[in-house]
Amino acid sequence: MVYDFTIAGAGIVGLSAAFKLTNAFPDASVLVLEKENRVAAHQTGHNSGVIHSGIYYQPGSYKARNCVDGRRQIVNFCRENGIQHDICGKIIVASNEEEVSKLISIYKRGLENDIDGIRLIDEKEMKEIEPYARGVRAIHVPCAGIVDFPEVCKVLAQKLKDAGKSVMFEHPVQGVYQTNGVLSIQTPKTAYKTRHFINCTGLHSDRVARSAGVKPNIKIVPFRGEYYELTPDAEHKVKGLIYPLPNPEFPFLGVHFTRMAKGGVECGPNAVLAFKREGYNKTSFDLSDTIDTLDYPGFWKMAGKHWQMGLDEVYRSFSKNGFLEKLKKLIPSIQSAELKESPSGVRAMALLPNGDLLDDFYFETTEREIHVLNAPSPAATAGLAIGDEIVKKAKNSFAL
Repeated sequence: MVYDFTIAGAGIVGLSAAFKLTNAFPDASVLVLEKENRVAAHQTGHNSGVIHSGIYYQPGSYKARNCVDGRRQIVNFCRENGIQHDICGKIIVASNEEEVSKLISIYKRGLENDIDGIRLIDEKEMKEIEPYARGVRAIHVPCAGIVDFPEVCKVLAQKLKDAGKSVMFEHPVQGVYQTNGVLSIQTPKTAYKTRHFINCTGLHSDRVARSAGVKPNIKIVPFRGEYYELTPDAEHKVKGLIYPLPNPEFPFLGVHFTRMAKGGVECGPNAVLAFKREGYNKTSFDLSDTIDTLDYPGFWKMAGKHWQMGLDEVYRSFSKNGFLEKLKKLIPSIQSAELKESPSGVRAMALLPNGDLLDDFYFETTEREIHVLNAPSPAATAGLAIGDEIVKKAKNSFAL
């Protein structure tokens, strides 16, 4: 059999791509290959479950467009399919007067990005929304929320199966080869023939692209995000989502508080270099992955620019008090005894040769392939919209 579309990766981006391609081409044969034994095994299943608003991102960027569109789509998808979610809202806090001008800049960007219902609020109104939070001003973002993204992926996978499409587990892609206009997707078990290939493999996307003969101008570098959870007797201190101002030099949103869809409150994450692409523990190490990172000139340029910030993140990785200090900036009453360790996640970040982290979604296409080479946060929120983006690119690049 020759499939019309083969998608590598059963995270939310890969499943959304398969779902949207199925909608656009109902009669097409679609195959999803996943190297693990379940959907959402890595980035999609290890994030904090936030439905992002799209307020932070550069107007006109993939992130801004796809996040705003994707948020509306995923909320509708959850409503239509009975998936647990909560549009609980969030506040972005200016902790002191010096931060107010940056807060107003984010608010103006939110207006440009057409974020539903955002308002600048004073300290009194902030306390009404989040009684334990501290700050001088904030942005209230009522359209932000929380969801169980692995559950979304399970529903997407089931919809694909119901439509007669195939989702194959324990099939890592080892290589992509083209013969006489047909692609052969090699896995340890067999080779699958396909007319078109979409690479949504996240932490391994650059390697899969290279195995297909594509030479992307980026390297995937893994960053581990470590979390704590509030103990049950402290959960009342967080009603929704509480965020600090993000660091404009680094594409991470800082340590924040997140009420989770399945219950509990997560605190974090930090962002430390991981020495394994799927390195969820502090001791995780893979020699090949480490050499791959350290051998890339862009890594050392990034380290030269951000070494002090990196040391701060490592300090918080090994110091609970250091982590607590960041949390206290938002909620001063949080105590060390109210924090317990929570599972970590690993984010795939695309690093450029000049040492900059690519701060937008990034795709490379050929006449038969689409490679999603950078899809960090807010890709889970934006997943269904990224699926639409992939359909557009397929129509254009594949002449469909």
